[in-house]
Amino acid sequence: MRPSLESLRVLEACVSAGSFARAAERLFLTPAAVSLRIRTLEAELGQPLFIRAGRRVVPTAAASVLAKRVREALTGIGEALAEFQAATPPLRLTAPPTFASRWLAPRLARYPTPGASVIEVDVSAEIRDPGAFDVAIRTGRGGWAGLEEYRLAPVEVTPMLSPSLLETRTLAAPEALADFELLPHPDWEQWFKEAQCSAPQDLRFLAVDYPTHELDANAALAGVGVALLSPSLFRPLLTEGRLIAPFPYVLSGPAWHFALIRANDPRQAPRQLCAWLRAQAGEAA
Repeated sequence: MRPSLESLRVLEACVSAGSFARAAERLFLTPAAVSLRIRTLEAELGQPLFIRAGRRVVPTAAASVLAKRVREALTGIGEALAEFQAATPPLRLTAPPTFASRWLAPRLARYPTPGASVIEVDVSAEIRDPGAFDVAIRTGRGGWAGLEEYRLAPVEVTPMLSPSLLETRTLAAPEALADFELLPHPDWEQWFKEAQCSAPQDLRFLAVDYPTHELDANAALAGVGVALLSPSLFRPLLTEGRLIAPFPYVLSGPAWHFALIRANDPRQAPRQLCAWLRAQAGEAA
């Protein structure tokens, strides 16, 4: 019977360590388990591997030679794996800043990378050339030429503000937002329609138009004004009470967050990552 690689690894550890007890510590096994493995290996090979002298065990000459060859083989396997992993190109993922920091970062470390492929994350709101990424997370309505699309989640926004900005005032109706300064956002008018009312004519907007929702959120946290933000991406701030969402009206869509890959990419790794991202989005819904 041909012994298992694991049994040979236990033999090598015993010879290298000089005792079953030290080998057990190295292998995170009990001494009894190591002793049983060696007895089984001796039965499979049909000859003793150690000479037992009282409480000491000394490897036979043949066992020492075998352990040396096993050690060389294990080293070779480790080197081969290292070479293989070094030759595996990284998976290039690009995502917009707010989505990357609020949604992607808390999840991506849990992704079981196939073949130990490294994931390189590019944070940018700009549309990259398809040749510059393997997976791109972008926001829109779909229909990108030459790209395969995986829908993740609809884009959602609702007004949020700091409790310090609200103070003793109340926001009983959306029209009361006219009493506050609003951070610029292209969907304010659509949100008022979702809330089934017309946008007040006297709305006041800040003179600064921040390029990312993350900056809008930071401004809202500082009490600068009311920001139109995603309740899913910024849920931790709502849970912690650092921001409040005074209205139940949430504008959902028509834009979506998509994971995109090149339609002609034959590799499984980008598709596996997209499928995992879609599953994660389903769990978060």
